[in-house]
Amino acid sequence: GSRAGAFRVGELALAEAWRKHKTPLRLLCQLSAGAVLASPGGHLPHQDIIGQVPGQVLSTAGGARLLLRRPSLEEYVLLMPRGPAIAYPKDVSALLLMIDVHPGDTVLETGSGSGALSLFLSRAVGPTGRVLSYEVRDDHHSLAKKNYRQWRASWAIGHGEEWPDNVEFVLKDISAAAADMKSVTLDAVVLDMLSPQCALPVVQPSLKLGGVCAVYLANITQVIDLLDRVRTCRLPFVCEKIIEVMHRNWMVLPA
Repeated sequence: GSRAGAFRVGELALAEAWRKHKTPLRLLCQLSAGAVLASPGGHLPHQDIIGQVPGQVLSTAGGARLLLRRPSLEEYVLLMPRGPAIAYPKDVSALLLMIDVHPGDTVLETGSGSGALSLFLSRAVGPTGRVLSYEVRDDHHSLAKKNYRQWRASWAIGHGEEWPDNVEFVLKDISAAAADMKSVTLDAVVLDMLSPQCALPVVQPSLKLGGVCAVYLANITQVIDLLDRVRTCRLPFVCEKIIEVMHRNWMVLPA
């Protein structure tokens, strides 16, 4: 398939080593002729990786063994450069199930952050869909665009096909975007911002009747403030569920 081809210059590669106590160390690099991958177990020239088929184990100059493969989207968003905290993949999975988006849908997210959620939404709505990503901070806006473009470029090189160019990054406070919202019809909304209650009156008129607005919040106090704003302003939203997503890793070792 498209993943079977050899590594090429310009694409992303993930090197995985196993440290003491069987804990993995993952290093992400963009392959470039003349560059070197630095790991605690020694250096590995990118030239030794380029042309190899992913899934092989290569040895560094120090004798350490590294498994080389293409990163999954989950691994990329966890290892890519970030400014603000990202929406973690375990939470993104729950968000995607909640909003139930399909290929061809139009989704709004605020804010862009480092671009993690933007990438998952991009895949969910597909080439015929559209993601509008609003961000109020210029540095976050620039980083999200950079990470999105890097993933798209690497995907095209490694898979021989285009990743959808379906995310529009907008540098603007969503609370001041009422005029923008008049021209769009939204299938779903995802709010990942400090005060989502400020965005609700703006995005609600554009959200389809029966559409879902999912809000990503750090603590229950923020949830209470949000629900209080919905009640006092009599906004046409119904709170269907409030969940905390738990994720537990297991390590299985021989006795």
